[in-house]
Amino acid sequence: MSQHLLHTPLYALHVKMGAKMVPFAGYEMPVQYALGVKKEHLHCRNAAGLFDVSHMGQLRLSGENAAKMLEMLVPVDIIDLPQGKQRYAFFTNKDGGIEDDLMVTNFDDHLFVVVNAACKKQDIDHLQSHLQAGVELTVIENRALLALQGPKAVEVLAQLNPQVRDMVFMDAVRIELLGQECYVSRSGYTGEDGFEISVPNSHAEALATTLLADENVEWIGLGARDSLRLECGLCLYGHDLDQTTTPIEASLLWGISKVRRSGGERAGGFIGADVILTQMVTKAVTRKRVGLIGQTKAPVREGSLLFDADDNQVGVVTSGSFGPSIGIPVAMAYVTLTSSNVDTVLFAEVRGKRLPMTVTQMPFVAQHYYRGK
Repeated sequence: MSQHLLHTPLYALHVKMGAKMVPFAGYEMPVQYALGVKKEHLHCRNAAGLFDVSHMGQLRLSGENAAKMLEMLVPVDIIDLPQGKQRYAFFTNKDGGIEDDLMVTNFDDHLFVVVNAACKKQDIDHLQSHLQAGVELTVIENRALLALQGPKAVEVLAQLNPQVRDMVFMDAVRIELLGQECYVSRSGYTGEDGFEISVPNSHAEALATTLLADENVEWIGLGARDSLRLECGLCLYGHDLDQTTTPIEASLLWGISKVRRSGGERAGGFIGADVILTQMVTKAVTRKRVGLIGQTKAPVREGSLLFDADDNQVGVVTSGSFGPSIGIPVAMAYVTLTSSNVDTVLFAEVRGKRLPMTVTQMPFVAQHYYRGK
């Protein structure tokens, strides 16, 4: 293993637990544990899985104009984001492409921002280059990040602090867990109910060990994290999203707040707004992100070319694997508009064979976010 790879505060615990470690986004990360990817995946769907996501970037934006400044970089309503709420956003470029996707939380005295590990440096540089007077950017280096996901996650975490029972999807609070202040949001990237927990580095192992002591909780590695998010139709930056793909092409219209759209109270005003808002109105795109399910048992991987019934190349797979929860291959792809209709049959080229796949609505597996009773 290359010595220049970084380690999260939980590295030693992963090794102790027998994790298979691999390079990922500049870190040495666990791809799977003794259970194996399939069993880890199904355990998260049925009980609770614990993920180390400390490689991601945790940032703090503070100052009177922090929300106003961030709105210049994302097509999302940040100014009116309620205190104690989290929102999905993405940085855009002048051509309307997506530079990264991120989560933003309003903690009243600051905005807490979580960015992808692979884009961390460029995101920090991007924010610093657009800092306004009176706005301060702090890179949080002293906190780990854990994700506890699955239908039993709330029962597990409530044993440490019952306040989490009162949270709904995208709520965020600062509460004590094991005597330490943690930033807890009811969110995650598996499609299941669950929480993301920012904890001081010095107490990350103690918190992880306590959670794992519950019989419902198992460590989950990057392998199952990828298949879980794919089954629920969630994009992975650098695969399904990139600098050349606009939110409209990516079918992320829901991620553009109404007040930032044409005719909205604060329409435009973000980088690439002219391109993105024009695409919204004219629908002038040539490709679209779609879901595909396989008609055979063979998984179709990223990079596989897609053809129509007349042998015309019409797209490419950006994420693909076998879906353990439903027992069939699933994939996301970008295809031409004429090939994007639900129930269209396309053919993926895999090792010289053309495998039939059907365009379908996403998510492939129902999302179970808790929105209240």
